[in-house]
Amino acid sequence: MSKIVFTTKRMIVRRWRNSDLAALLAVYGDAEAMRWVDDGEPITLKEALRWLEVTRRNYEQRGYGMFAVEIPSAPEVIGFCGIVHPNGQQEAEIKYAYRRSYWGRGIATEVARGVIEYGSETCGLDYMIATTAPEHTASHRVLLKAGMKRGELRDNGDGSQTQLFYWRVDIGET
Repeated sequence: MSKIVFTTKRMIVRRWRNSDLAALLAVYGDAEAMRWVDDGEPITLKEALRWLEVTRRNYEQRGYGMFAVEIPSAPEVIGFCGIVHPNGQQEAEIKYAYRRSYWGRGIATEVARGVIEYGSETCGLDYMIATTAPEHTASHRVLLKAGMKRGELRDNGDGSQTQLFYWRVDIGET
């Protein structure tokens, strides 16, 4: 049984379950949407299965991880959000991805605010980051509206850069 983590005005955010595999592949398998995520490549079935397991371990070890986002009136997974520590990084990082048909409706901002509140109030986090491609201005707007501040440009090992955003309990609005 999936546990509801939090709700927003329009969304239910819950823990992942095995039946989310198809939605996971639909969101993270979309090549157009994935150009903004990680290495820019769509996720494979093998990677999706591994990610389900990693997420289960994160729930056990940290009490948080990635979550499924549903519309209550028509329960279907429209995307994913959560707090992770990619590659073991120390900072808790907010991540999200949605089906493209739901882009531009304010859902990402609404849920990102909920993730920040959940991370702060339930998980006791006083600092969280988010990272984006420097040219991904739509995501920048989401994070700024959600209460994050623009940070530095980080240099990546391959010559590219990543835009950092951060939320700190003393600056955030929860």
